[in-house]
Amino acid sequence: MPLQRINATELARLLNSAAQPIYVLDDELTVVFLNRACREWLGAAAEGLPGRRCAYHSSLTVAGPDAVAAGLCPPPQVSNGQAVVANVSYRAEDGRLAERRARFLPLGIGPERGCEKMGTGTSPDTDLARIAHVGSEPVPIFSQPQSVLGIIALVDAADQPPAADDDGSRTADTAEAGPIALHGHISRFRQEAAARYGADRLIGNGPAMRLARRQVELAVGSRCSVLLVGLPGSGRQHLAAAIHYGSNAALSGASAAGPLIPLDCSLLGADLLDSTIAALNRVNARGESPGQCTLLLNRVDELSADVQTELAIILGRRPPALRLLATAAQPLAELARHKKFRDDLAAMLSTIVVELPPLAQRRDDLRLLTQLFLEEANAAGSRQIGGFSAAALDRLDAYAWPGNLDELAEVVAQSHRRAAGPEIGLEDLPEKLHLAAQAAAHPRRTEETIVLDEYLARVERELIRRALARVKGNKARAARLLGMTRPRLYRRMVQLGLE
Repeated sequence: MPLQRINATELARLLNSAAQPIYVLDDELTVVFLNRACREWLGAAAEGLPGRRCAYHSSLTVAGPDAVAAGLCPPPQVSNGQAVVANVSYRAEDGRLAERRARFLPLGIGPERGCEKMGTGTSPDTDLARIAHVGSEPVPIFSQPQSVLGIIALVDAADQPPAADDDGSRTADTAEAGPIALHGHISRFRQEAAARYGADRLIGNGPAMRLARRQVELAVGSRCSVLLVGLPGSGRQHLAAAIHYGSNAALSGASAAGPLIPLDCSLLGADLLDSTIAALNRVNARGESPGQCTLLLNRVDELSADVQTELAIILGRRPPALRLLATAAQPLAELARHKKFRDDLAAMLSTIVVELPPLAQRRDDLRLLTQLFLEEANAAGSRQIGGFSAAALDRLDAYAWPGNLDELAEVVAQSHRRAAGPEIGLEDLPEKLHLAAQAAAHPRRTEETIVLDEYLARVERELIRRALARVKGNKARAARLLGMTRPRLYRRMVQLGLE
């Protein structure tokens, strides 16, 4: 008997009667249905979700319905035909992070049905009926990639209990975690901790990153000068911008932050700085700046001694509303102790010091950071990739990362553009990582230096020992065997440590 087409209204009634939250996505990850229990769980956040596309990321720059949709997005593996259990979450009106477990079930179609696209119905109920009709035949979890018509999400009826540490981010061993677990860890960090100071690259479980997060939170909550210490590529300027804009929002509540003015100290002269301060004084006097102005002195440790003196004088007469941020490769107080930097200028710029460790010292955070940059690429484009293969992660871990976080972000962006599947494989990584691995597998041999005098002394010492052994210690006979006089033999024995 032919299968009857399911009535959309009847199907919606059945799903709405379920106590478990359920929602349905089409093949392009667009929300086509939320049952009553799901709408009750999401509350006001459910408004505007139907017809909105989900993206697999947790970007701080996304807000409103797009952020809610991102929190409900299934891992990209589901679009490749795998049933997956993962966490979904959204930020409730009271600020609480509501997080639940969800089981994502893909609905597959064969090639002969692949021509029928979703989204052609006149309403979400029509799309729901289309999914139910095509998916009504028993479809096993795919043994090989197939087209996916839609995805059903079955959400737990209760929220997961919160588990936060003292700085607001959950601790977890992420060194061996898979992409889905990493995604959940990043989402919680961004919702619970990074939202307070906007510095998502400070994610990590090590003591250095915990200390850096506390220092940045102090910096955001004050107008003190801040020194950001780290090697090039460690995210100093990115963090400086987060502190500037975070402080404007936290302290002044300004809808538009004042300007962040970066100056490169490797090229900085007193005339440029003096004219900049004078211009800021004029802007401040006219009240034209909507928020606090911040002067960012990049690579301040590269200033020459004469410019340091002039800088200390000029900054001493800066306007009160002008905040100072600076970046350096080494702490200025340490340079001042070695007489390489002015004490008064170091103190002026170092009220709060934030130290950023190089990526080589954050190996345990490499998977987290890799997933973080991958999801930034997901947020910027239409392609959604779930994670990296084990072989690709091993290759990333073996690399030295001389360019630190900036280099890692660029490598992940290139790999994201090259990947064709639901995850980034070894073949998708840039060529320079493969060349570096080949070079490490065949290290250059170090030629041993031969010190002629030492080598000859070892040879002479061994010959004298053998001659003495042959004549049972008689020095006169040993001297005759070696073709030298007895006094000369004795002198050489003393010189070579044999007497």
